[in-house]
Amino acid sequence: MIYYVLPNVFFNFIIAYASFKELGYTHFFSGEQNLARLTLPMAIFLPVVLTIDIIKRVTDAAGQGAIEFTVDEQLNIKKLMTKLSILHGLVTGSLVLSLLFLGQFNLSKDYKLDGAAMAVVVGVLAGILSVVFVYLPVWRLRRWMCRRVQPVIVDLNQ
Repeated sequence: MIYYVLPNVFFNFIIAYASFKELGYTHFFSGEQNLARLTLPMAIFLPVVLTIDIIKRVTDAAGQGAIEFTVDEQLNIKKLMTKLSILHGLVTGSLVLSLLFLGQFNLSKDYKLDGAAMAVVVGVLAGILSVVFVYLPVWRLRRWMCRRVQPVIVDLNQ
């Protein structure tokens, strides 16, 4: 999980900070470098990419015997990856968009957000999404996983 959290927090913070630094302040939706422009693509594509990557890694590890679980042979992994990644992207994007609209609605239209603080918020959001979407696909995949059975050979002649 650390492989996903730290780079996502770092790079999303740096991208947001570099984008907001030019203006000194930003808005939720208005202006060239607004908060929605950076958070919505991240909130949609980060869950999609992480869901696909984690499911692929877990199923590959199960197929190679690197973990003690096996995946049901009847499971269509590509269909599951596609369905879950689209669902995760849409739900997360909708939640972030709702939060942005809620913030815009509760604060005045001319309220200015501090760019550095918003860069921290974007980085923290990336970290939270990384944690959630490392565990959520595995949790959903558990339905089709079972422990690997080790055959025991018993010599009855002894």
